[in-house]
Amino acid sequence: MNVVIEVRDLRKSYSGVAAVDGISFVARPGEFFGILGPNGAGKTTTLEMIEGLRKPDSGAISLLGRSPWPRDEELLPRIGVQLQASAFFEQMTAREQIRTFAALYGVPDRRADEMLETVGLVDKADTRTEKLSGGQQQRLAIACSLVHDPEVVFLDEPTSGLDPQARRNLWDLLRSINEAGRTVVLTTHYMDEAEALCDRVAIMDHGRILKLDSPAALVRGLDAPLHISVEAAAIAPADARGLAGVEHVSEDGSSVMLTTRDAQSVLAELARRSALEGLQVRGAGLEDVFLDLTGREYRA
Repeated sequence: MNVVIEVRDLRKSYSGVAAVDGISFVARPGEFFGILGPNGAGKTTTLEMIEGLRKPDSGAISLLGRSPWPRDEELLPRIGVQLQASAFFEQMTAREQIRTFAALYGVPDRRADEMLETVGLVDKADTRTEKLSGGQQQRLAIACSLVHDPEVVFLDEPTSGLDPQARRNLWDLLRSINEAGRTVVLTTHYMDEAEALCDRVAIMDHGRILKLDSPAALVRGLDAPLHISVEAAAIAPADARGLAGVEHVSEDGSSVMLTTRDAQSVLAELARRSALEGLQVRGAGLEDVFLDLTGREYRA
């Protein structure tokens, strides 16, 4: 099978407002596929239709060669779903939670306990779910979605609200899920997360896909300038403005920032002037692509 997910002209509206407006894409076997977009872009609705949780108004979806709607009981053991807000059974420990999920799929307790080890929760196995930290609850939710060894895993903003350390730990887990051969579909608001994890990303807004490619290819296509920063003592702003290839110069008291599309010439000239103290070079990233496509206005 060369395509795990195929979406063709998918549409879904609520009270006359198009949440998903004619999108099409494919996800390949073993791919880490990201869906990005501001609030209200249609990411979660798209995911829920592919998962078979929501009926499309029109269009077609193929998931592992089958249609997810109406609910296909033969598909359910082959996919794992981690929703935006995970709901656990009340007053159960982490071990009890995952064993309950495992039992729904006829998976033995041994496999459930192994998943606790996979997500680093063995020491929290006898802790009630409500006593777990946010990051630990997210890891448990992912473990529950993986306990039956699905072929495709859907993750809807899995690191939302986590601190930086918990996010990075979860990234390692998500990489291992993908490296084990599973196709992973991820929605996220974090551009650094998408750059670090995803093979390809679709950037959505107002229910449509604006761009779809690898993060690196999207950044290259932006044709954005580089920003070169040096210590303020290294070169005066007036001298920096006189360098060939410099488009703009700004300063903040401690450093001078040079904007250029000819970094090689600018760096060579800074080196000739022995003005490399505190040198930092920053190129465009996926966040720049995202803002260029979707705008900078506030979204509630």
